[in-house]
Amino acid sequence: MAAHKIGEILAAAGELKALSRTAHRLTELERLLLGTAPRALTKATRIKSFRAGTLVVSADNAAVGAKLKLLAPQLLIQIREREPEVTGIRVEVQPAARSAPGKSAKRPIAGAAIAAFQNLAAGLGESPLKSALQRLVHRHQKPGER
Repeated sequence: MAAHKIGEILAAAGELKALSRTAHRLTELERLLLGTAPRALTKATRIKSFRAGTLVVSADNAAVGAKLKLLAPQLLIQIREREPEVTGIRVEVQPAARSAPGKSAKRPIAGAAIAAFQNLAAGLGESPLKSALQRLVHRHQKPGER
């Protein structure tokens, strides 16, 4: 069986052709929006849909959503220069999906900070704080240092 690119398969199938065209259009509009929006907002912004001339933008949090709402008239002017069919921008706040809710990524702690926590724990009497510091140090020490 010959290998085909996914784009070719989507373009060949009847129903998938319309879906492929819509996805391509949304990608173009997202590139345009992200090119006009301030860089600080682009990582928390994505296009949700485009219907009846209205570009629906999804923001990851309320702060980004509020800033986008303030900037929407200026963004619309810049977008309309290249895409005149865009007649409005609606901003919705919708947090991005996370891989494991409630679990944060384990971030490394610098060796100097580990040593400082260890010294602090050594200077404390038996207490929940001392136990917590000892667990923290143990979790973040390298295997050879334990």
